[in-house]
Amino acid sequence: MTSISKKIALVTGGSRGLGKDMAIQLAKKGFDVVVTYHSKEKEAADVVNDIKAIGQKAVTIQLDVTKSKSFEAFTETLKSTLKSSFQSDTFDALINNAGYGLHANMSDTTEDQFDDMVNVHLKAPFFLTQKLYPLINKGGSIVNVSSGLTRFSFTGYDAYATMKGGVETLTKYQAKFLGPLGIRVNTLAPGAIETDFGGGAVRDNQELNAMLAGMTSLGRVGLPDDIGGVVAFLCSDDSKWVNAQRIEVSGGIFI
Repeated sequence: MTSISKKIALVTGGSRGLGKDMAIQLAKKGFDVVVTYHSKEKEAADVVNDIKAIGQKAVTIQLDVTKSKSFEAFTETLKSTLKSSFQSDTFDALINNAGYGLHANMSDTTEDQFDDMVNVHLKAPFFLTQKLYPLINKGGSIVNVSSGLTRFSFTGYDAYATMKGGVETLTKYQAKFLGPLGIRVNTLAPGAIETDFGGGAVRDNQELNAMLAGMTSLGRVGLPDDIGGVVAFLCSDDSKWVNAQRIEVSGGIFI
């Protein structure tokens, strides 16, 4: 297998949950990692220490994905960080992971809440990728994080899942646009995972956990470490001919 020890990945929202495991699994795959965080600076620093313990380089950069106007300044910070920390002008993998959930059905969703979902889950992967793709090496990879909720539905995720549907369409258009540059773009769609997403409902509500496990072919809900390895695969040369695909990682729910 081709060595990828000099490759660099950027994981947005890498301080906790799925993003944390993505960053660690990428490091285990041989990537150096840039971890962005919104407010959890200490948690992001802990992830960096975990990555360094694996033997890879890692740094943190603050990023608020709700503020697309800040992406230009973030890009300049990333350029200087790549140069100072990795002696590089470019990187190899972008994982558009940062975000948060909203539990409200259609009748209860406010326009402000809807706009927040647009900013976090649709504008961010669109405009952050727009700013960063010129820094991604030929042969690089972008992973946009969606949700199993685009294939099946639970009321209460109306606005959130709508944005993720947009992300899946965006992935196809990005793959078409960036293909001539040798950059692949794929969608990762997790199922129900035990994290603090949605207030930790899947993790902490045993009745909900058991219900979802009963609907899943493998008989349980997901854990963060069920996800990170798939992201690492999609960012590696092992998946060099996988492009414009939606990969659902849900243990076989609703099949």
